[in-house]
Amino acid sequence: MQMMKATDFFRINTPTVVHETIDGETVIMNLDSGNYYSLTETGVKIVDLLVPGASVGDLVKQVGDCYQGNAGEIAQAVEAFVAELLAEGILVPGPGTGVPPEPQGGRQPVATAAKSEFKPPVLNKYSDMQELLLLDPIHEVDATGWPSSKPL
Repeated sequence: MQMMKATDFFRINTPTVVHETIDGETVIMNLDSGNYYSLTETGVKIVDLLVPGASVGDLVKQVGDCYQGNAGEIAQAVEAFVAELLAEGILVPGPGTGVPPEPQGGRQPVATAAKSEFKPPVLNKYSDMQELLLLDPIHEVDATGWPSSKPL
């Protein structure tokens, strides 16, 4: 893969990839591969920032604003995580708004918020349900609707 630039924009690969955050954990499903993933802590924050689309530079800055730690280590971890999400097909290059989502409870100035220690994000990958997820009849829907009979 070529070198990632701070100006490269990425977004979640919808509708192929769906995700939901519940109780601080984000679960991501790639409907093409049948793999599903789990994220916590920093990974959840990064995916939230990627929902509207974001550049690598914006991600690094916003994650750095939220956590305390060495700026170089934060940048390296965010870039490596984005590369991993790209390799798994969770992200795709593409335009975005560059506007981060509004946090629940309203925006809080970073200066008044207590920063937690940065921990590199971890993408936990599971493939144990691939066959079941790929058998989902929804995958067989075409423009005519479902169910549709296949020509003989």
